[in-house]
Amino acid sequence: MEKIGFVDLVDFYVKAGDGGNGAATFRREKYVPFGGPDGGDGGDGGFVFLVADPTISTLYHLTEKRKYTAENGENGRRKKQDGKSGRDLILRVPVGTVVKDYDTGEVIADLDEPEKYCCVARGGKGGRGNTHFKSSTNQAPKIAERGVAGEERHILLELKLLADAGLVGYPNVGKSSIISRISNSKPKIANYHFTTLIPNLGVVVVDKPENSFVVADIPGLIKGASDGKGLGNVFLRHVERCNLIVHVVDIAGSEGRDPAQDYYDIRKELEFFSPYLASKEEIVVGNKSDLLSEEELLKNIERFKKATGKDVLPISAVVGIGLDKLKFNIWERIKESRKLLTDRVDIEKIQFAKPEPVRITLPDRVDIVITRNDKGEFEVKSQYITAYLEKYKKEAKYMLEDILEILEKNGLDDKLRKAGVKDGDTVWIEGVEFTFKE
Repeated sequence: MEKIGFVDLVDFYVKAGDGGNGAATFRREKYVPFGGPDGGDGGDGGFVFLVADPTISTLYHLTEKRKYTAENGENGRRKKQDGKSGRDLILRVPVGTVVKDYDTGEVIADLDEPEKYCCVARGGKGGRGNTHFKSSTNQAPKIAERGVAGEERHILLELKLLADAGLVGYPNVGKSSIISRISNSKPKIANYHFTTLIPNLGVVVVDKPENSFVVADIPGLIKGASDGKGLGNVFLRHVERCNLIVHVVDIAGSEGRDPAQDYYDIRKELEFFSPYLASKEEIVVGNKSDLLSEEELLKNIERFKKATGKDVLPISAVVGIGLDKLKFNIWERIKESRKLLTDRVDIEKIQFAKPEPVRITLPDRVDIVITRNDKGEFEVKSQYITAYLEKYKKEAKYMLEDILEILEKNGLDDKLRKAGVKDGDTVWIEGVEFTFKE
């Protein structure tokens, strides 16, 4: 049978940083009355990356915000000083996260290995300062480029959940109740065997979202589970991936059960299925402690330790006794195992290879559309000119010569005449008024 998979879904928006604007400044020094252009370039906007970090196992920390934004690039300054590029935003995700475009469903990346990363939003290119536009015919250019806006994207993350801690034990010892009380899982709970037919997974948050782990209730474990009875062999494959086993017994011995014998039966199934699994660190939890008096509880714990050599953490999932202690005990063990991973994997030292930043590209063709307004005046519209003005962050009145030169080279006069323009008619171009003259 196939290993049962579980998917955790999170979606949010990412916004890369905008590029800084180029500066249009001139040297202003004593004894230099006509200094040349000295505007610096704007810095590039920060990129947004996702990186697979083996020290985290949930996407819970990314549910706090709906939008994550990288830093903008700084504007250029005088004296040819370029603006600093914005800091990249690096979001950590568990290994096994599939990154998709939310709107199209396109798979952007499958981060299935530690330190694997992908770029989900490119920063905008910083604008060039006016030093780049000096020429033999224009010694004092007053234009500079506008920084380009960074990409914005709605992304979806899908994670095959691999539990950090697996709850094992006989049916009806209270595993589902425990997981429902310490995590966000809402499993079906009833007082009969095999209530749980699929593993219940829950995210447990200890004190802050970064300190979270996945706990799994592994159902179907009975005597003979390793031979396939009770669906146990399917679920055992899942718990094999856990870092910690939380072995739950009915410390009250309700239903005539012997907690020590139950413990040995389940341990035998684990050892038979996988010696590696059986060698994992283990916490023994004695549930249903509320059914006993304090004196009876102490006797049962002592009897269990004498029979198994194991300490028991007494709890009651129904009343809530000992649950905080259990949660922190699990976290302390998991935290230690993650520290070992941290020593092997240093996310901070990854050199992220960046694609090209976003640039404003002018259309290949200069389009010219001429319409008439309510006053009978003519309006000239061109996507090329609109993009041209956007690129150079100037109003049309400051770039009339450039605009007219571009339009006239592309047959503006002929198109105006064909549209019916006569000598003396009013023509508007990007909000600037002209009088047409032959």
